[in-house]
Amino acid sequence: MAEALTLAGRAVHELLDRKAVSLARELVRSFVEEIPVYRQLPAEEIAGDIERITVHNLRLVARMFRDRRAPTSAELEPLRRSAARRAQEGVPVEAILAAYHLGAGRIWDHVFADACQEDLPDALDAGRLMLRYIESVTAAVCGAYQSERESLVSQDQHARHAAVSALLSGEPLATAGIRFAARYLVLSVTFGFHPDERSGAVAGRRKLRRIGDSVQKFAAEPVLSLLDPGGGLIFVPDLDWCSAEALVAGMGEAAGVEVRAAGEVVPPEGVADAARLTQEVLDVVQLFQHPPGLYRLADVLLEYQLTRPSEATEHLAGLLDPLTGNPDLLRTLTVYLETGLDRRRTAELLHVHPNTVDYRLRRAVSLTGLDPVDPADLQSIGAALAARRARGR
Repeated sequence: MAEALTLAGRAVHELLDRKAVSLARELVRSFVEEIPVYRQLPAEEIAGDIERITVHNLRLVARMFRDRRAPTSAELEPLRRSAARRAQEGVPVEAILAAYHLGAGRIWDHVFADACQEDLPDALDAGRLMLRYIESVTAAVCGAYQSERESLVSQDQHARHAAVSALLSGEPLATAGIRFAARYLVLSVTFGFHPDERSGAVAGRRKLRRIGDSVQKFAAEPVLSLLDPGGGLIFVPDLDWCSAEALVAGMGEAAGVEVRAAGEVVPPEGVADAARLTQEVLDVVQLFQHPPGLYRLADVLLEYQLTRPSEATEHLAGLLDPLTGNPDLLRTLTVYLETGLDRRRTAELLHVHPNTVDYRLRRAVSLTGLDPVDPADLQSIGAALAARRARGR
């Protein structure tokens, strides 16, 4: 068995064992004074678990000096359990490591402050042992902390998935055993493609993380979502419609992509229906190539209705069938309506002379019998163009 480390002829481990409790209290006071997070911990925790694990560490170091060896895995187990409890409480791992490093430094100062020349060999051995102690403790604490955080994240993700499933099932929520918000902003969203995504899946996950972070800024409670890099569903708790537009704009800015979203604010029991409706509205927004932004049903009423199966829709689309063999006429009529009946702007966009626009419009009128200058015909033409797009014509 290795000879114990000594200082001035006295075994160092005996000094630490004898003063373990009083020295632990002194160290804990230092943690509270010098590490801000520890000042936020309950007094009973400081005087209980924190002080007990500090006493254990002092006796662990004492055995290390006595036997001249690094701590064993079994001796480190209480440190792992303590780190797991701190992870459950949300104490940052850097604060925990700061306490261990601060404690190691204070132990060194306490034990070897009066060392003399004759103590140099044992002091050097003690220094090497303290480095091995810090290495062992750091690995044990970080490993246990990370494992516990991953477990907590997994549990949190499971709870969120259960909440999403319950909201989308349409079944009575009272039986789900989950606390829901009073209302949700339900968003169906699509995300544009970021150039970085050409390099692989990492860029897509980074995009989603940035989007998730930006959305969470608008909610005090965790946001629920089912997302992939192309889009999906987002349920934001207790957010009113007035803030929804800023939220959607924030997603686009955070990710650097175009975002189109359809939304409704509903109580929990209305989420399932709102999810279906917003997806239908979003489909209309994409089909009719509306610009990025936030939409609700009221913004696309005509287009939405025209995408529902009916004989009227087919009849509307057929109003412009006489132009099918004249793509220039149909294109001119479409751009003319899109520019608010501005013939010069239409000519610019089509790269033709304004007189050509006039000629094409007259031809379209003669073939269809619909004149965009007539308010009643203008509505019919607009509805017919929307119906054709809805039918993929």
